[in-house]
Amino acid sequence: MSTVTRALEGLDEVSLWQEELYRHLHAHPELSFQEVETRAEIARRLGDFGYEVQEIGGGVVGVLRNGEGPTVLFRADIDALPVTEATGLDYASTVTATDADGATVGVMHACGHDSHITCALGAAALLAQRRDTWSGTYLALFQPAEELGAGAQAMVDDGLLDKVPHPDVCLGQHVLAAPPAGHVGTMAGPVLSAGDSLRITIHGKGSHGSMPHLGIDPVVVAASIVLRLQTVVARELAPGDFGVVTVGSVQAGQKANIIPAEAVLLVNTRAYDEDVRVTILAAIERIVRAECLAADCPREPEITVLDSFPLTDNDPEVTATVTRALVAHLGPDRVHELGRIPASEDFSVIPDAFGVPYTYWGYGGFTPDMDAVPNHNPAFAPAIQPVLRTGTEAAVVAVLAYLGSEDQT
Repeated sequence: MSTVTRALEGLDEVSLWQEELYRHLHAHPELSFQEVETRAEIARRLGDFGYEVQEIGGGVVGVLRNGEGPTVLFRADIDALPVTEATGLDYASTVTATDADGATVGVMHACGHDSHITCALGAAALLAQRRDTWSGTYLALFQPAEELGAGAQAMVDDGLLDKVPHPDVCLGQHVLAAPPAGHVGTMAGPVLSAGDSLRITIHGKGSHGSMPHLGIDPVVVAASIVLRLQTVVARELAPGDFGVVTVGSVQAGQKANIIPAEAVLLVNTRAYDEDVRVTILAAIERIVRAECLAADCPREPEITVLDSFPLTDNDPEVTATVTRALVAHLGPDRVHELGRIPASEDFSVIPDAFGVPYTYWGYGGFTPDMDAVPNHNPAFAPAIQPVLRTGTEAAVVAVLAYLGSEDQT
């Protein structure tokens, strides 16, 4: 019997409490850096499993030492989104929060972090139960505030590198709309794009709508900027380079006959190459400043970085090792080439801080009879099974590719 088979012998029993936990987490989501109850639940369970538990930077790390061998870190993110749920599930979230403008918003695990937590805790339990199947040190890391792109750095800033054993490799996974439930997808090299979000404030000069000559209209300036930004990818990047520039919000004025004093744009960018990223951001700043200068705006525009996500660039050797292990356990028909996904993550901040290689893969969330809804959608509701089982298996298999005490095949 292989190492993996023996380690997963308790999966049926673990699945029973996982399903209950998943429903609980889904019904009780918490926003970024507010994951108080979620963090307490994770810490309690890790402690019960026999891990040394620390709370670091708003997250939780469980350390399980089991003799000589490598050290492997497996990361799961734990925060939810300000999205009002529309799944119709009997365990749907009814949690609300107040946003920065004082409005009430729904809170939902619309990205699947409830699944990530549940699978990671299942893997932690199985590894603790079957220490005879592996040797080394296992780090179960649960990270806050991924949705803000700030949680990984918060853990690093709070001394993560000094508070836990230094890993040899870092691993992570994400539930996705594709591949199908029960399947996983891996890929070497750049897999998730780097992403930046900007707030651009244009200062004009207010006036009566009937007297535009006495004002400087920031709406016109904003419109010119929006149109001009479309040329960044189309005309400033080489045809073979990937880049995205999206203006997601334009806000100005409140009344038809008032020229407002300012306009605010929210802009998002994506790139798979750091040089391309720099080119895009520099072009945005150049265009914004030039349009404001052309309009004779009374003040320089303000360009504020709201969040910045690094590139997720999977190490080829680690990816090959994990992929071989997944194929050996799941079979080649259930392991796919993931393909590039132009979403963004801050997972890589942690392995980059440690200076170690990593890989990050996806597992499917929807069975063939379901509509595959994308992450961040109010109707995002992955199947409970076989999704939790597959995510748990994938985590254990990947970890044992490094810590397993014998050949897994």
